[in-house]
Amino acid sequence: MPKIVSWNVNGLRAAVRNGFVEWLGKCGADVVCIQELRALPEQLDESVRNPKGYKALWQPAQRKGYSGVAAFVKKEPLSVDVMGVEEFDVEGRVQVLEYPAFTVVNAYFPNSQPERARIDYKLAFCEAMTALCNRLRDQGRNVILCGDYNIAHTEIDLARPKQNEDNPGYLPEERAAMTSFLAEGYVDTFRHFTPDPAHYTWWSYRGRARENNVGWRLDYHCVNEEFLPQVRKSVILSEVTGSDHCPVILHVK
Repeated sequence: MPKIVSWNVNGLRAAVRNGFVEWLGKCGADVVCIQELRALPEQLDESVRNPKGYKALWQPAQRKGYSGVAAFVKKEPLSVDVMGVEEFDVEGRVQVLEYPAFTVVNAYFPNSQPERARIDYKLAFCEAMTALCNRLRDQGRNVILCGDYNIAHTEIDLARPKQNEDNPGYLPEERAAMTSFLAEGYVDTFRHFTPDPAHYTWWSYRGRARENNVGWRLDYHCVNEEFLPQVRKSVILSEVTGSDHCPVILHVK
């Protein structure tokens, strides 16, 4: 049963210091997609450039110390690609891994920033991502869109919705963009299995937020509706530390 993990590591160099390589060796996943790489491969230790049992695939941002995605795979994909939109690819935001049974899209959605400073960029990314997933689907591929969406979709996806109505990640425009994406025929797999609240994937470092579970659910695996019967479970690994996000894992047939 293939397992696909997604984790915003909030800087891979910091995550390595916090035990990432040891965790990778024990997690049992077939594909581990990480976001917010914030490093170039040459800045990383050999233990993470060539981890035991995995092949590392890198898509850093052009700007040093910023953004970027990467994947650690047990079996090499048929192909590895980017989004194909320069303004997003220069920030290392997307990696497309094609396998025979499905295509994994590893995505680090932009943060809309305080005072909506990057909301137009964020919404343009959401639109481009929907187009990418639809294009893959039109080619007959099944899509697993995993990553840090930087969106808490509904009220139950964050602990304090009322206090955050005008904050990045919970802006009406962002939530509407995700609603539109799902309406195109995609499923939020965690919500499919778990309709109840108080399940989060990100917690502020301030105010003992993680200890008190005052968090946001920002990390997702969404799949096209046709592929949903192949999904066994979708789980938040909230016990895994080392970042302000925790990993999420998808089990497929």
